[in-house]
Amino acid sequence: MKLDLQEIETYLRVVELGGVSRAAEDLALSKSVISKRLSDLEQRLGSKLLHRSTRKVTPTDTGLAFYQQAKQALLELSEAAEAAAFNDSGLCGRLNMLAPMSFGTLWLAPLIAEFMGLHPKLEVSLYLEDRISDFEREGYDLCVRISRIGDSALIARRLASSARILCASPEYLQRQGTPQHIEALREHDCIGYSNVASRQFWSFENDDEQGELANVAPRGRFSSNNGEVMRELVLAGQGLALLPSFLVHQHLKDGSLVEILPQARPKPYSIYAMYPRSRRASRKVVALCEFLQQRLLEPPWE
Repeated sequence: MKLDLQEIETYLRVVELGGVSRAAEDLALSKSVISKRLSDLEQRLGSKLLHRSTRKVTPTDTGLAFYQQAKQALLELSEAAEAAAFNDSGLCGRLNMLAPMSFGTLWLAPLIAEFMGLHPKLEVSLYLEDRISDFEREGYDLCVRISRIGDSALIARRLASSARILCASPEYLQRQGTPQHIEALREHDCIGYSNVASRQFWSFENDDEQGELANVAPRGRFSSNNGEVMRELVLAGQGLALLPSFLVHQHLKDGSLVEILPQARPKPYSIYAMYPRSRRASRKVVALCEFLQQRLLEPPWE
């Protein structure tokens, strides 16, 4: 059986993106070209690969099995080609990454630019999104997450940590007063992070020096799914927020933000590079992970 590599790659993107329209946009092709490639592939295989509806397409059982095996085969083919090319020209090929919006903009992008300068034949696509997604299914080779490790299907390499700082503007504190203990936070306007469960808690090591955790449910009029937006509201005097130090360290230095309850210690964030346990990491993924670990060994925001 003679297979067409373009048809297979198109099918993989349709499954990963969940639709013909999104795949067409991603591949810079018309929807009619995508549909024809899918039909031709099904005809070659003699099997129905996709359930089609007006809203989305999903793989059949046969289509899902084909997706998993074809995805692995193309990865191995790509890695073999890159290994051969590496002997002569260094890292090459394409690397698709997923990272949180604020961290990616402020800290990751400059590091990737430096890494690409070391490897002129490497192509990198960096997608910024704060939601937790099935990044392997969506076609990413590597993701950066700021979280606790909870997915055993992923290999996690720790890059750095980032303290969380409870802070407010001097104007807000002058107007509303400075909380002197954790329980007093209930009386203040708290700016929430909406990418977590609706019932959100801020956890602190108790400031009574007994090491117990104290949980406070923040209450306020504003929340956002982006840390930079939250920071802007804090700078504007609209409340206090618990934010990562990589977002606020400069504002703490110049006095535009003030740390509140420094004796209370919120649990810090850990920053990880992650890739699937189900397949061997490519040379370019390993190289980028090691580069990021080296550059963030002493985080500049700490």
